[in-house]
Parts: sequence; structure tokens; C-alpha cells
Amino acid sequence: MIIIKQISVFIENKPGRLKAMTKILKDNDIDILAISIADTKDFGILRLIVNDPEKASKALKDAECTVKMTDVLAIQLEDRPGGLAKVMDTLFDNSISVEYMYAFFSKQDGQAAVILRVDDNDKAADAMENAGIKLITSESIKKM
Repeated sequence: MIIIKQISVFIENKPGRLKAMTKILKDNDIDILAISIADTKDFGILRLIVNDPEKASKALKDAECTVKMTDVLAIQLEDRPGGLAKVMDTLFDNSISVEYMYAFFSKQDGQAAVILRVDDNDKAADAMENAGIKLITSESIKKM
């Protein structure tokens, strides 16, 4: 099974916090491959796929950030109507719940990429592979 390591950072929702996070990553030569932020009035969760998750996690923790590393799946699909619906149908048909997801840019024509956090990575990976949905590695993400 292909697992991607995602970094989640708990950040206060105030001016300069996102700037500080990105500076820490820049100063440690960490390349952001995919990014998502979910926020409320007082705080946010910054989710990142990076070129070196262990190094990023250490750098952020050293800067006294609250960091969690999570296993997620990454898929590549055709960028056309119904591409994501096939994924959702496959997960639903196999009783797999999606906790969250986010997409990122692909330089490859006609392709889209999505990061998924599901309740059962093994089951989801098997179901998607059986449905012909392509799981991708972090190395593949770097090339996208």
C-alpha cells in the first residue's frame, strides 16, 4: 500500500502565523508539495505534504509548534467531470468514510490529484486499486 506522510500544524488564527510557518519551512529547505488550511475564528489546522516530512516535523516542533504526522492516501485521476465521483462511489460502496480531502495542482495535462484522509487506509487502497484508481507516492507528487 502506498502511504503519504502528512504534517498537520495547529496554528492560532492571527496575523503573521502562516507567514511564520512558511518561513520555518523555507529556512529548513522544505518544499511544500500540497497545502490545505481549515480555520475557525481562533485557530486553524495547516495540512502539508512536503518533500521531507520528518525534517519538517522536527523544524516545526523545534519552533514550538504543535505538529502531528498522519498517514494519508494520494490519488491521481483524470481531470474531467465524474473523476472524483468514481472515487467517492468506490469508497461508499466499500463502507469507507472520508474524514477530509484536498486537491493540489498537477502540471500533467488532463490529470488531477487529491489527498484523502479516510477511516481505513488499507481497505481504501485495496478498493481503489481494484476500481482502477491510481494511488501515487510522494515521489510522484514531487514530479507533478
